[in-house]
This record gives sequence, C-alpha cells and structure tokens, in this order.
Amino acid sequence: MSDEDLAVALLAATPTHENRDPALLRRWARVALEFGDELAARPFPVDVRVVERDGGVRDGEVVLAEYHRRTGVATVHADALRRVRHVARQRGWDVDPGALRAAAVAHEVAHHRLHGPLARELKRRLGHHALRLGRVRVLGHVAGADELVAHRYAHRVSGLDRSPLALTAALADSLALVAQGG
Repeated sequence: MSDEDLAVALLAATPTHENRDPALLRRWARVALEFGDELAARPFPVDVRVVERDGGVRDGEVVLAEYHRRTGVATVHADALRRVRHVARQRGWDVDPGALRAAAVAHEVAHHRLHGPLARELKRRLGHHALRLGRVRVLGHVAGADELVAHRYAHRVSGLDRSPLALTAALADSLALVAQGG
C-alpha cells in the first residue's frame, strides 16, 4: 500500500470519519501528507533534549516517544522501539534503530510545531467547515490529520527507509492479533 492509501485507511478508522466519503478522506490525506513534506523542508529545531527509558509498551498500546512541551524534552521509549523493530523483522523489513529513534523524536517535534499559525494553515488547507451560518464559515479540526502530518514529517527528516505509516499499520495489526489472543 502507498502512504496515501495507508493515510486514507487511518482516517477511515478514526471515530467521526466512519461514514465520510472516501474521496473526501483521500483529499484530506493528500493535503496532510503534502503539509508534512512542506514542514520537513523547514529547519529542524535543535533545542530538543532527548532522554531514553522504557515504559512505552503498555496494555494494548505502544508509545514510541512523548514530547513534554513545558520542559522541551522528548522521551523515547526504548522498549517500544524494540517492539517496532521486532514487528518489522516479522514482516521482513530491515529498520535502522538510529533512524527509527530519530523518526520517533521527529514525530513528536512535528506535533509540537503544529500549533498556532501552522495549525491554522493546516485547517485552512483541509477546508473542513464545522459550522456555517450564512456567509460565515468556521473551520473545523480533522481528526487524524495531524498524525498524518507528523508521520510524513518524521519519515522525511529521519532517514528511515520504511514509512512510519507502514510501520504504524504493521504495529496496529500485531496489537490486534495480541488482543484476539493470536
């Protein structure tokens, strides 16, 4: 599957999007992926301090990294990175650990950068109207679009060969199998 197809599938699986037109989801996916490409073309912030510890593999979820806005620290969860590499190996994919770590940090940085003017610009480009009163239009949030931006940004700036969207889909499949007892 292409990144665009994976992005559409991610949006379709997001609550509030279940009954949306697939063509609309595809348009939103394209916009978000392109926005991630543009964000990656801007300078990468160097003021992020990274700490590493376990604690990212929890019951039914895997959290690769977390960005703490107040302190400017990104916590990378080594156990979660190991889990992703294990899932990737099961699929026959070789994932460089350094690039995976860089992608996890970049993903969190992208979320941090998606505030203020950049968030408003993403909303404008997505063009989802949450409210219309005559000629007045209020742009709404598209659930999942920021994740797509962060995934694409992480892919572009990290040097990771395998798409973070593909890795996320593989990880989600493995978690679903575990939940089903497989």
